[in-house]
Amino acid sequence: MNLLVILYEVTQFLLLAWLGYCILYITTLAISGLFFKQKTRSKSIRPLPNIAVLIPAYKENEVILDTVSQALKQGYKQFDVVLIADSMESKILNEIRQMNVTVIEVSFEKSTKAKALNFAMNKLPDNYQMAVVLDADNIMGMGALNIMAKEYSNGFNAIQGHRTAKNQETGFAILDAISEEMNNHITCKGAQIVGLPSRLAGSGMAFDYQLFKKLMKKIDAIGGFDKVLELELIDSGNKVQYIESAHIYDEKVSSSNVFSNQRKRWLSSQYYYLEKYFMKSFGKLLTGQFSYFLKVTTFIFPPRILLPVIILVLYLIALIIGNNFFILIWGAAFILNVFAYTISIPGKFWNSTILRAFLSLPRAFIIIALAVFKLKGANNHFIHTPHSSKIKNE
Repeated sequence: MNLLVILYEVTQFLLLAWLGYCILYITTLAISGLFFKQKTRSKSIRPLPNIAVLIPAYKENEVILDTVSQALKQGYKQFDVVLIADSMESKILNEIRQMNVTVIEVSFEKSTKAKALNFAMNKLPDNYQMAVVLDADNIMGMGALNIMAKEYSNGFNAIQGHRTAKNQETGFAILDAISEEMNNHITCKGAQIVGLPSRLAGSGMAFDYQLFKKLMKKIDAIGGFDKVLELELIDSGNKVQYIESAHIYDEKVSSSNVFSNQRKRWLSSQYYYLEKYFMKSFGKLLTGQFSYFLKVTTFIFPPRILLPVIILVLYLIALIIGNNFFILIWGAAFILNVFAYTISIPGKFWNSTILRAFLSLPRAFIIIALAVFKLKGANNHFIHTPHSSKIKNE
């Protein structure tokens, strides 16, 4: 057999092992997500908690007043709002202090969310039973604290709320909004149906306070601290519970520049933690921690927007070469991938809104493809995503 033919087929089988696993995993969870129905424990096993709503904010002078004021409107009796302010304007902080909010100022040589949270919890009194973590742009839907507190009293130590878009003013914002809901469908709903823990989104999260404080002490991540926290929770025997009715409205990126920086930060942290935890995950698998192993294997996934394009290119190569086996394999993989994505997008997007998102897809693809080649050193420094007060809640 020709050496080039052997090399081609070996390469194709290696790619099939990688991409085939990605598609089967995504498709299984996407289909499972269709059968999601929120299940809660019917009987409380502990009292309703005293809650610390922790809001780490880095240079978020534009949005933080609205975020804090909206958080204070939650109809829950036992909670404090704690702003962890890094590089914020004194004028803004003085206004917030007048709002019955605890302000903890921090300053680091390299600012990270993990450092800010750890610093704040070391300063706060230990009279809280639950911690809720918000981003500086997050607005909790009315009743969100009550819902998460009820789930805590039902025995859940780690909760992920339903993070959803509060803005859709540009094609990129719509793409980001759709991506968020696809994550909710696949890695939250679908994961729970098959018995896996839900993902953590980085905000809109609630935890048993002492457990969170203990686990966060182990984390000094520059980016993607939520990925490490997921693994620590699994390792400690705690599953993340997704609560769909606890809405957390999150600002979606509206410009290509911010989109590029955000995705570069996400990809960098993903591949950094793949390298860090890949071998360790096999040891965990041998001790029966299947969820830990599966969570780490998701770090090998290519960006969602690139996956069908990669498969389509492989299909076209097989078509040109005339390899019927791989024509069939990659054709089926492409159809399966598109099917999984389609059923993961909520019905509310299937209107003229999705057309605006599709128009932004080519540019988004180019941005992410280029970002893959610019990851070196990206996880060594904090990449801030700016937010705007001009966004209207929807």
